[in-house]
Amino acid sequence: MTIAVPDFDLTGRVALVTGASSGFGARFSRLLAAAGAKVVMGARRADRLAALEAEIRAAGGEALAVNMDVTDEASTIAAYDAGEAAFGPIDTIIANAGIAGDHVSLDAPVEEVDRIMATNQRGVFLTAREGAKRLIANGSAEREHGRIVIIGSITAERAHVAAAATYSATKAGVRQMGKVMAREWARKGISVNVIQPGYFITEIVGEMFESEGGQRFMSGFPRKRLHDVSSLDVPLLMFCSDHAHGLTGSVLTVDDGQTL
Repeated sequence: MTIAVPDFDLTGRVALVTGASSGFGARFSRLLAAAGAKVVMGARRADRLAALEAEIRAAGGEALAVNMDVTDEASTIAAYDAGEAAFGPIDTIIANAGIAGDHVSLDAPVEEVDRIMATNQRGVFLTAREGAKRLIANGSAEREHGRIVIIGSITAERAHVAAAATYSATKAGVRQMGKVMAREWARKGISVNVIQPGYFITEIVGEMFESEGGQRFMSGFPRKRLHDVSSLDVPLLMFCSDHAHGLTGSVLTVDDGQTL
């Protein structure tokens, strides 16, 4: 018996990645381009995006840097317009942009709370909704090719003192947002799934795990380590590929057992 082994070739797809200037977003942009997708990279830090675009193009990929503030609807629409003008209809959306807080609940300024809520929840909503509108207009109900991946966090599932309450609440919110959108758009040919990463070394974490407190925190993990961010590669590619045809409303935790 011959069994076809799945691959994650994304040739022909056009992906939009938010929060692409650093961390997960930058890695996802490189990964999608390496898999054959044309990648529209959205963020506010133009210098970093320009450098990433040049890097991907030098490696033979196709990428476009666009200025994008996910909290602003007009900016979100303009980013989609720019991407589609360059590469054609966007069929793969990675709602990755997110920020964390610097204060525990008792000390958090309301401005910080509002900023986190705006980026982590409204930003995801605007990104996903605009993408869905365009997918539907481009025949996703018939083609069943729409892919939306929301990047959440394990803080949606477990209370961590190291994570601000507002941040954790936004991640719990987008977890449910993704499931509701999956149900709402199930007959529109759009698969909506959520990846919940654990703790990795990224800019959003900074030097936390190098401190004494961070080391104590990490010692409570079952494997007492931080796993490499490459653990997210296969889940992301799977959810973006044709193999996600039968996957929608899924929430996949990738944390090396940190929530056990």
